[in-house]
Amino acid sequence: MILLYFLLIGLGAGIGAYAAGLVFWKALLVGVGVFAGVNLLYVIFWVIVASTVNVKKPLEKQRRLCRLGCASIAGWLCAWGGVRVTLSGEELLPKEGRFLFVCNHRSMFDPLVTANVLRDYNISFISKPSNISLPFIGPLAYGAGYLPINRENDREALKTILLAADYLKRDLCSVGVYPEGTRSKTGKMGPFHAGSFKTAQKANVPVVVTAIRGTEKVSRNFPFRRTDVELAVLEVIPAAQVKAMNTQELSARCRERIAEHLGEELAE
Repeated sequence: MILLYFLLIGLGAGIGAYAAGLVFWKALLVGVGVFAGVNLLYVIFWVIVASTVNVKKPLEKQRRLCRLGCASIAGWLCAWGGVRVTLSGEELLPKEGRFLFVCNHRSMFDPLVTANVLRDYNISFISKPSNISLPFIGPLAYGAGYLPINRENDREALKTILLAADYLKRDLCSVGVYPEGTRSKTGKMGPFHAGSFKTAQKANVPVVVTAIRGTEKVSRNFPFRRTDVELAVLEVIPAAQVKAMNTQELSARCRERIAEHLGEELAE
């Protein structure tokens, strides 16, 4: 939506310049220049906001402006990428309280799509450390409650899981995880890390099981073709059931449910 507003601003500037007497090609250049300028100002604004975040300092309170920035930039990038999302099953999402959001992982656009279409649910993702280290985007994400996890170090990974559970308990935000741990290179879902589900158990929150498909085509279709993406909310496992199951059972249930929806045969 934000990109559409920028297009309208550029179009209005071009039309205004033409009405003022400029020849068509010069008015067109004015419109393109204004469009490029407002996009640049948009980026500069969020860069300034990101510069106020210290990623080495523990997050005591979610920054609303960072949360807004993550959702806004996600929508902006999806628009530039030509992503058109179909959302189903939103009625299943909890109307109150926090939850653990679980999904398969196909592309870097997965969290962008989720942050954009489910922005009202305030979901912050557990991500690999290199994402939090990204210039401008990383600090904004950290200020919004995104957490880095080092899956190569079990002790450090456990610290992140406990911190994510703390965020849920303190009602800071809901937490999103990709239990595969990395994007699928083949398009087929990989094994799940069962430890991802400890967050929900320790925070005593429900698990929202979702499936995504289509994001893996964005890089192939850009910039000439639009990409249709489906995000489907499949099931919500109540907190009581989450507590009663072990992490292996939770992992298997979620993975099987997603595979069923995607029509995939599970491969270990």
